[in-house]
Amino acid sequence: MTRLSRPLPQTLKSFFSFPLNHTGTIEYRHEVFQDLEHPALFEQAKSFARRMRDVRVHVGLANKLHNAFHKEGWFLQAVNIYCDAVKQFAIALTNTQLKSRGFIAFRDYLRSYAVSAPFVALAAEAKQLAADLSRVKYSVLIRDSSFTVRAEESEVDYSAEIEETFKKFQQGAVKDYRVKYRYAPEDMNHIEAKILEFVVRLNPDLFSRLVAYCTRHVNFVDETLAVFDREIHFYVAYLEHIARFKQMGLKFCYPEVSAGSKSVYAREAFDLALAQRLVAGHEPIVCNDFFLQGKERIIVVTGPNQGGKTTFARMFGQLHYLAKLGCPVPAADAQLFLFDQLFTHFEREEKVENLRGKLEDDLMRVHAILQQATWRSIIVMNEIFTSTTVQDELFLSRSVIEQLNGLELLSVWVTFLDELASFSDKTVSMVSTIVPDNPALRTFKIVRRPPDGLAYAMAIAHKYQLTYDRIRERIRP
Repeated sequence: MTRLSRPLPQTLKSFFSFPLNHTGTIEYRHEVFQDLEHPALFEQAKSFARRMRDVRVHVGLANKLHNAFHKEGWFLQAVNIYCDAVKQFAIALTNTQLKSRGFIAFRDYLRSYAVSAPFVALAAEAKQLAADLSRVKYSVLIRDSSFTVRAEESEVDYSAEIEETFKKFQQGAVKDYRVKYRYAPEDMNHIEAKILEFVVRLNPDLFSRLVAYCTRHVNFVDETLAVFDREIHFYVAYLEHIARFKQMGLKFCYPEVSAGSKSVYAREAFDLALAQRLVAGHEPIVCNDFFLQGKERIIVVTGPNQGGKTTFARMFGQLHYLAKLGCPVPAADAQLFLFDQLFTHFEREEKVENLRGKLEDDLMRVHAILQQATWRSIIVMNEIFTSTTVQDELFLSRSVIEQLNGLELLSVWVTFLDELASFSDKTVSMVSTIVPDNPALRTFKIVRRPPDGLAYAMAIAHKYQLTYDRIRERIRP
């Protein structure tokens, strides 16, 4: 569906680690998503994907079985499921109004493939073989510890007459002694295998045809359909995931993505990871806006703890990453930048095996990022250098922000240092807000305004254990 220059990933998870590098390819994928927003096409695509998954299951099972004719029976079922899926999806797409280049091209290919001589022959022979196999009847005669398999002869079935004769003796409800036969495909035991062997001997021509057919069509799935099958799972999975958020009234959009302009913005944006947890708990989700224009490159986010600063930083990176995948992004409207690499620095727990201290670890991680970053990169940093003194933290942070300015890259920096917010004309200050009448309550809204200094004061109080609670504990008798 999507034009790719690298090998197609084999698992659904791989698609989310496989970002696109050209705005044209992103627009191409947007078109496909927009077509799939129509319920009828979405259900048809899901149905095709389900059937193709059944094909893979049947083929996978056939490869695990030991009995040759047992294997070929499951393989034949896989072919029939595949052929039915192709024919039904070709009809569905023919009767559906499509707008995306991807679906239109695939529809034309599928229609041609469905009437091609090789496919018609594949489907017709598979259907005929299945019908012929279903007509095979045989009898098993069991005597003592041996059995005989023979072709079924015409025998009179007296079961209906016997049931009618004894019906008059029935008194009320009776216990049903019938046992439901449970069958798993891998359960064929040596007795069943022997019976099948004798049935094959009784029908040599039919089973020879089955063997020849399976040998000729060992790779029966068309390569283009296999690529489509893997990709459509990606589209369907993402649309199903965001549907729950749309039901809550949250908005998604197809962002404008530019490889040149670093003027970016988003309206009513939110973090998907947090939203998933909040939706599960039926809690409200707060959306935020941001924009960078002209020379502006770095958003410096300050404000009190637990005010949504880290979530905002994560949301900024997430929006750009999803945009580069060609997916709808969680925002009412957005214009984003096509980056080359996305770097993040979030605080992580110290490990015993890591002999570096926290400050040294921060320095090495930031150094590694700056060594790899280019003017097209995006860097998201969350409260770095907090393990040192405020003066040293400010000195180190200024050194880093100077390099960010020199690289002209986009960045979000969460910090308690208000001085960074006005470092240069490339930095923009955003602040997490509180309820005016109750400073202990957070609004989780991040607004564009100069810092108020309160977060810095609270940071100092926490650092030197001078908060109200800590002072009371220390003076308590």
